[in-house]
Amino acid sequence: MKTAHDLVAEAKKEIQEVPLANAEAAIKNADLVLDVRDADEYRSSHIPGAVNISRGMLEFKFTNDPALENRQMKIVLYCKTSGRAALSAKALKEMGYMNVQSIEGGFDAWLEAGKEVAQPDLPKFE
Repeated sequence: MKTAHDLVAEAKKEIQEVPLANAEAAIKNADLVLDVRDADEYRSSHIPGAVNISRGMLEFKFTNDPALENRQMKIVLYCKTSGRAALSAKALKEMGYMNVQSIEGGFDAWLEAGKEVAQPDLPKFE
């Protein structure tokens, strides 16, 4: 019986992971930067310009949204540590998307490197 870790390890053999050192260049060249974390994770902070489609809704959203039909679109995706992103990248590859990359180490590595993040402006109650 396979574990989630087994599935992630298998996915990582089939996808392209971008080293953190090259992530900003990959993002700059991307047509879509995709955060596959859950909505509450995305709302707390995310990579600037990223769009949120959670891992659980990924295949459905890509199947039903005409704006996501282009299989040549350059997609860079990430999650918290890279597991969900690896599974997402593999799924998109299986759906025929040709240019999908996952950020190695995910959002945690991005934060640890001190890279820019977007955070919501929450109201101040004073």
